[in-house]
Amino acid sequence: MAAPLPPALPAVANAAWPAPLSMEVDATDLAHRVLQARLLLPVTPSEAPRELTLLYPRFLPGAHGPYGDVSRLAGLMISAGGRPVAWQRDTVDTHAYRVQVPAGVNQLELHLQYIAPARRSSERISITRSLLNVEWETVLLYPAGTAASGVRVQTRLKLPPGWQAATALRGPDGQAPAAADGQGWWTFGETSLETLIDSPLFAGAVLRRVALDAPGTAAPVTLNLLADDAAAVAATPAQLDAHRALVRQADRLFGTRPYRHYDFLLAISDEFGGIGLEHHESSENGVEASYFTDDWERAIRARELLPHEYVHAWNGKFRRPSDLWTANYNQPMRNSLLWVYEGLTQYWGHVLTARAGLSTPEQARDRLAWLAAELQARSGRAWRNLQDTTLDPTVGPGHTAEWEDWQRSTDYYDEGLLLWLDADTLIREKSHQQHALDDVARAFFGAPHATNADGSTRPAVYDFDTLMQALNAVQPHDWAGFFRDRLDGHDGRHLLDGVERGGWRLVWSAQESRFAQNERGWSGPEGDERPQDLAFSLGLRVTSDGKLEQVFWDSPAFRAGLAPGMTLVAVNDRAYKPERLSAAVTANRQGQAPIRLLVRDGDLFLQPVIDWQGGLRYPVLERQAGKPDRLDAVYKAR
Repeated sequence: MAAPLPPALPAVANAAWPAPLSMEVDATDLAHRVLQARLLLPVTPSEAPRELTLLYPRFLPGAHGPYGDVSRLAGLMISAGGRPVAWQRDTVDTHAYRVQVPAGVNQLELHLQYIAPARRSSERISITRSLLNVEWETVLLYPAGTAASGVRVQTRLKLPPGWQAATALRGPDGQAPAAADGQGWWTFGETSLETLIDSPLFAGAVLRRVALDAPGTAAPVTLNLLADDAAAVAATPAQLDAHRALVRQADRLFGTRPYRHYDFLLAISDEFGGIGLEHHESSENGVEASYFTDDWERAIRARELLPHEYVHAWNGKFRRPSDLWTANYNQPMRNSLLWVYEGLTQYWGHVLTARAGLSTPEQARDRLAWLAAELQARSGRAWRNLQDTTLDPTVGPGHTAEWEDWQRSTDYYDEGLLLWLDADTLIREKSHQQHALDDVARAFFGAPHATNADGSTRPAVYDFDTLMQALNAVQPHDWAGFFRDRLDGHDGRHLLDGVERGGWRLVWSAQESRFAQNERGWSGPEGDERPQDLAFSLGLRVTSDGKLEQVFWDSPAFRAGLAPGMTLVAVNDRAYKPERLSAAVTANRQGQAPIRLLVRDGDLFLQPVIDWQGGLRYPVLERQAGKPDRLDAVYKAR
């Protein structure tokens, strides 16, 4: 017989915790990248010792899964009245701590540390010598059996001398925090645990605040720019105007603002880790140091990030799928509607980027072409449909995808974009241009919102049927059948319907678009050189030093025996250079010069031959004569 399991954790009750929890966080240890926390937790005295279970947040909003990393909690000491209090971690749920509260105790004192990542790897750097990010759930234990909205918290934070803070949290007077006391402590007003965890903080010595609204605007929006040096935040007036236009275009799309105020937290740095994470009244954003200094005419780069996270204030935070709402942070989240939460947000983020002038229509179309080609090459659709990819965050951290196109993971973002373009252009077509998905944005996601006692917006949950009703109210159609066909199918036959109904079609060119030539991912200290992209010809992407970064499943490269991680040494007996590989692909268009490679796999050298005769292929959109340009109408500023 198996040993019995430990007692179940207490069920979540609606009752409020009897008194506010007090939390102090010292964030001055930049050398060791450690946050020190002291928590005072009021408890109801009892005549006999009793057990109290404390929880470390596990299921984090925006992460959609069990991404709370309890392994980074250290130094936990609990006491009462100066005497140590015993605790033991639950042997099944390792995010739960069972504390033996002595008789007569009315307050527990907790000391703990959060050990932030110190080396760039798969984990994001959140503390550097010039910038830091405090996510309150990383330094917190809270009582089991309580809803996050029922726990009140009083918070203080100590920053290094001369540093400034940017956050959606407000001071005791309800105003944005402006200054620390003489010892570096910043004091915030009492909030619910729900509001606290939804209000992270960025801090640094270089902070520039830019109002994105006219003075006196209700529910104002602020762009908080933080960087390693002042040059990185020296945006031009035109660049700032494009961010102001983003706010205006979102107003015209949704019609309301479901927040009391909104703070973009934007860290501009090559050392501080890249991030994009939504919250109701703010968003955490990390981009390269070149965000403002790059030539904006050449590429979009990271400029779809802020629009995406901003849309989440409406789609994801205010309007929230019912199975993604939980009472606290240790109840499992479910992701059946992530193709709406993230996919529709990805679509509107892409559209608002163009409407605001953060990208040009040409850049937007080039990006759309690249996404369409990338998703068309998803061989994994044969076994894993789009609906199943929404379960990827539920798997949690630590899993990898060596064969990205075959395994599939977060396709609900970009395939979701194409899915909602399909819906938008269908509404426009069936209504003879009288209606669009914008009408759903205003009526459903921009609906009037209810508020909590503290004035914060109360989430309004919905399910699949409710959303279908909202679509039918704008344009009658079998929307349930439309989405289920595309979500549950395996053939991808509708993938490009929105592009083609929009008046364009995907074609191939021997030249990369300007978007593709200049777009890069997050750059680390080693540099940000873009891999040579032969995804749509040979089926591989290779870095400047010859490393095969990606090989597409069942592509010509795959069938030749190539795999990610190998190193391309030579092409046709000459040392690998991107231009030599491109020339070899072009030279074999008639099949007269099969491409001979020398590849290293560990200590083994291989000599595969690829007989690809299709030449260089890069995706572009081509206008279809005789069809209305609905894509232009989608991108047009309101």
